[in-house]
Amino acid sequence: MLGAGTTLKCAGECWEMPVPAVTLQTFQMQMRFDGLLGFPGGLVKPSEESLEAGLTRELQEEVGVPVAVTADDYVSSHLAPAPPCLITHFYTKKIEEAELIDIERAAVATAADHGLEVLGMVRVPLYTLRNGGGLPWFLSHSFISNSRAQLLEALQRLGLVPLRALEEAVRQADVRRADQGEPH
Repeated sequence: MLGAGTTLKCAGECWEMPVPAVTLQTFQMQMRFDGLLGFPGGLVKPSEESLEAGLTRELQEEVGVPVAVTADDYVSSHLAPAPPCLITHFYTKKIEEAELIDIERAAVATAADHGLEVLGMVRVPLYTLRNGGGLPWFLSHSFISNSRAQLLEALQRLGLVPLRALEEAVRQADVRRADQGEPH
């Protein structure tokens, strides 16, 4: 998960909860070829490369620029909830906002996998709007494998969304999904 502080602001009084007058954080996910949201990544052969080298390679293919990932960026590992039985390793990488913008541009212009594996990059809204939009609506979309759980774990672990607000966003997202008749 690539993240940066951002100077983006909401026009007018649209926030459900008070937003401090400091730089907000933003993180990227990607719309995959199958219509599901996920993070950049792919398969790694441990006999040929480290997890970090493999993720760095996948980032180059999927976002079009080299982003060096190190063991310091590691967050967690989990067994994927559905076949094929894969162990997914999750990393977060803090970058500057200018780098994030460059990555978004490169993802469209130069990434080898753009239009094939990846249909586009999206920013995760780390706020809730008065109308329920923002993070709750984002979480109501469909995610590949355990990407939603990884996102929630990272937001909580990194303290980017207050726990009560995160729990409420999940509750609202689950209600929205149930109302739409979508599977969890």
